Amino acid sequence: MSPTNPIRVLLADDQTLVRAAFAMLVESARDMEVVAQAGTGAEAVELARSERADVVVMDIRMPELDGIEATRLIAADDDLAGVKVLVLTTYDTDEHIMEALRAGASGFLVKDTRPADLLAAIRTVAAGESLLSPGPTSRLIARVLSAPQVPAANGAGGPDVLTDRERQVLTLVARGLNNTEIAESLGLSPLTAKTHVSRIMSKLCARDRAQLVIVAYESGLVTPGGG
Repeated sequence: MSPTNPIRVLLADDQTLVRAAFAMLVESARDMEVVAQAGTGAEAVELARSERADVVVMDIRMPELDGIEATRLIAADDDLAGVKVLVLTTYDTDEHIMEALRAGASGFLVKDTRPADLLAAIRTVAAGESLLSPGPTSRLIARVLSAPQVPAANGAGGPDVLTDRERQVLTLVARGLNNTEIAESLGLSPLTAKTHVSRIMSKLCARDRAQLVIVAYESGLVTPGGG
């Protein structure tokens, strides 16, 4: 997005001061603008429909309708197909991040992330990519992925349909690496790494990288505390 066509951001958090701080940060960026603010999950869904934001920065814990259910409603609405949700978590207390990813969130960030990283995350999600905080990704998912559930990507047979190289790439995606980091780890070009990720998403019928992470853990390709 350019300054003449800024990223439209909807902020959803039940704490007024938090919203105000995020709003000041977003408005400080030349390539984005705050189009609305919501104090509840229900307001977030309503404003997503009326304002057509590009990215909803969604807190998980909100009254009336929590961020997970609000994300699910937004992701399930065909009219809001272009709206991306970036979930914020406190990491140490939130136990629902996998639910948020299953609900359709394009990724998550911890709330104490650096301001510049939050702006970068909004840009990443707005561009159609998924974003998972690299540090806590595997540890956090390992904590909440305790009960067997239906994999997010259906009908493709799981990682067994992938080549050995694609399984290597999927493992690195599940660890939170981006395409450049995957390329460096496997001695590939960034374009080749990106191509592998795209093919994996196609084979597994996954919507985005967030779903790839879910598949990797739920299939056992990546295990808690392992790789």
